[in-house]
Amino acid sequence: MTTRPDSPGPDVRGGDFLEFLYAWNLRTGVATPGVHRRIARWLAAREAAGDQRLLLMAFRGCGKSTLVGLWCAWRLASEPELRILVLAADHSLAARMVATVRRILERHPLCRHLLGGGEAWASDRFTVRRRGAIREPSMLAQGIGGNITGARAELIVCDDVEVAGNCDTPGKRAELRERLAECEFILTPGGTILFVGTPHCAESLYAPAEVEGAYLATYRRLRIPLLDAGGRSAWPERFPREGVQAQRDRVGPLQFRRQMMLECAAAEAARLDPALIIRYGEDLDYREANGRPLLSLLGRRLASGGGFWDPAYGRPGKGDSSVLAATFSDAVGNHYLHRLAYITHDPEASDDPATQQCRRVAALARELMLPVVRVETNGIGKFLPALLRRELARAGAPCTVVEHASHRPKAERILGALDPALAARRLHAHEAVFRTSFPQEMAEWKPGADGARDDALDAIAGCLLAEPVRLPSLPPAARGASWRG
Repeated sequence: MTTRPDSPGPDVRGGDFLEFLYAWNLRTGVATPGVHRRIARWLAAREAAGDQRLLLMAFRGCGKSTLVGLWCAWRLASEPELRILVLAADHSLAARMVATVRRILERHPLCRHLLGGGEAWASDRFTVRRRGAIREPSMLAQGIGGNITGARAELIVCDDVEVAGNCDTPGKRAELRERLAECEFILTPGGTILFVGTPHCAESLYAPAEVEGAYLATYRRLRIPLLDAGGRSAWPERFPREGVQAQRDRVGPLQFRRQMMLECAAAEAARLDPALIIRYGEDLDYREANGRPLLSLLGRRLASGGGFWDPAYGRPGKGDSSVLAATFSDAVGNHYLHRLAYITHDPEASDDPATQQCRRVAALARELMLPVVRVETNGIGKFLPALLRRELARAGAPCTVVEHASHRPKAERILGALDPALAARRLHAHEAVFRTSFPQEMAEWKPGADGARDDALDAIAGCLLAEPVRLPSLPPAARGASWRG
């Protein structure tokens, strides 16, 4: 730790913010989890790199506001002349952060040189010991609806400026953005703006940078959802697997995706939530017992299965997708989406696109031991069944081809098949399915929306609607003496 000749106290900038955090946690007797170390390193690295537009997104209950408060105290400890403005959805929320920073300054061993300024020391504003006569306090709390015109700050922290009550209509979202634009006039040249929060709507302030018109598209981001791609918790000590599932059930899939997984999910797509699908990683198990073949999955004997092919002939990556869904069912009504294949073809190959795709479907049918493949014959699929039968014979796959013509609207078919299976938690899917674009397609799907990707959903719906409804068999009720004699 060094001392600058023009500063009233020691300069802790030579010390790392992570050390500052450790010293505080040691004093308060709490541990420093891995997710907090990750955020601390990112904040220190961005400050050292001179990045001036930052966005921190972390799941609810992560403690991000507390960490940002410690970061503000660290900045003040090394730069007492710094002016910090905290904006929140309302004044009381902003005052909570300012009060937290004030308590840190009073108790942290590296901040003692900031005490004794003799000026304002309130819960929503305070001034540390510093040189010069500066009009603004060292830290000030304001609600986003308050009057901040005329203020100046080198650091603006926008902590939870977006909440459910100020972003649920286009008019409110436009007003929020208009008020946030004032920050650019308050910020001094070379200053920093840090946004901290979680999305509350599909058109959130924190929409991904690749989304057209994203408000914070140019900001450097750190995004920490509660669960990673493998389903592992970012803070397993506080959010174990059982607790995460219980919370998802309590708050509902939509709010869990927004507040804990940091997805700008649309309310219309909440009915088809990928989180309601039960994942598994096991493969099919084929055996023969007493001369009879048995096919099982997850230790359960399978009663039926088949594939549904929704064909398309566009160039790969353009237009509709050609999708084959393969599902199995057990005797108690569980459905297993074991494979979801996007069938493509090579435009430069000598064989025509239809033959290439039928050959690929035949190979999958043989690999998965499918007893039947249903081919949607609406439109371009009319002549495909005969071609597929030929390729199945060449591949040696004992599979039946059934022509299927859909007469119900696509959205009605998708909802009619997937809604009940998801609500009853009867739909399982292999881990490989989640490595395709299907989860995103399912999460973004809106009934009746133009241009929405729904080819995989349509193929899965075809599989599920072809299966009979099975209920678990129960033993007969015990019969005893009746009051009727």
